[in-house]
Amino acid sequence: MKDDIHPSLKERKIIHIDMDCFFAAVEMRDKPSLKGLPIVVGGHPKSRGVVSTCSYEARKFGIHSAMACSKALKLCPKAIFITPNFEKYKAVSFTIQEIFRSYTPIVEPLSLDEAYLDVTKHNLYAVKIAKKIRQEIFQETRLTASAGIAPNKLIAKIASDINKPNGSTLVLPSQVRNFIGSLPLRKIPGIGPATEKQLIKQQLYLCSDIWAYSLEELIRILGENRAQWLHERCRGIDGRLVKSTRVRKSLGTEDTFSYDIKDYTKILSELSKISESVAKSLKKKNLKGKTVTLKVKYKNFKQITRSKTFGNTTNSFEIIYSEAKKLLQKTEAGQTPIRLIGVCISNFTETETQRSLFDIETL
Repeated sequence: MKDDIHPSLKERKIIHIDMDCFFAAVEMRDKPSLKGLPIVVGGHPKSRGVVSTCSYEARKFGIHSAMACSKALKLCPKAIFITPNFEKYKAVSFTIQEIFRSYTPIVEPLSLDEAYLDVTKHNLYAVKIAKKIRQEIFQETRLTASAGIAPNKLIAKIASDINKPNGSTLVLPSQVRNFIGSLPLRKIPGIGPATEKQLIKQQLYLCSDIWAYSLEELIRILGENRAQWLHERCRGIDGRLVKSTRVRKSLGTEDTFSYDIKDYTKILSELSKISESVAKSLKKKNLKGKTVTLKVKYKNFKQITRSKTFGNTTNSFEIIYSEAKKLLQKTEAGQTPIRLIGVCISNFTETETQRSLFDIETL
């Protein structure tokens, strides 16, 4: 029997992880009374702001990302608008990136809430890896994520949207043609309204409709570069690699205690040691950062992060420790036993290529 699977669909195991309405989910997690309500994270509706993201309840009214907040208010007058807290979202994203890196060094973040992972060389099945990652994300952050598992980035990204929220979709190499053939052309990442309009004029609606057109015919409609791209994408062909090379985003140290600590003085002592370790690492690598993030995990495994951004960059132990202490005061330290504490510095003035977004050096 002839093997008609394209070479780009063989061998590789790619996972696309996408957090479910990330910014809104973080806000609802931190304020449970918001759950079940139409939440819009974005600018003020009376200003020129736009929607960053919104809850699924808000999406039922037709609200979506990049929509003007004034229009969102008209669609849903009872919507609750929340100003984005990007420092908080970044801190949560760091935790999620740590989980990704614990399974593979080949991680390509696309934004704070989504990333590609190449797990081709991992011993476990990709489906099991995706399941374990989603479970760990929920355990660590109390947030849900969806996953697409496929032989390339294109199919993985489309697949991650199929069973949202809090679901996963597997597309095997042998299933790619049928999977993508049934999809509307607008589902292909990169096809915007203008290109879709051109294709509709030719009565092209599904990816399978493109199959009847030769590359030469598509070139006459879209031009050479766009036609070649569409010709491949509508057949599920995507040879792009997951790019793991990233500029260092942060550097931190964390310590899991041998026993849970409630005594505030002891917690401060540990925080001092960790802050000193971070400062030494920064100076050794000739780095200075503007944002300090405190990570605390309680006895019940609940984890929280608190962040502060300075006016100037620093690698000073005194400043890092001082700000970390202030952030600690915003936690339940001294009241609820703590099992882990960590300090992370980000927003560097110098950059260097390295393998991880959150370079943890465990004590």
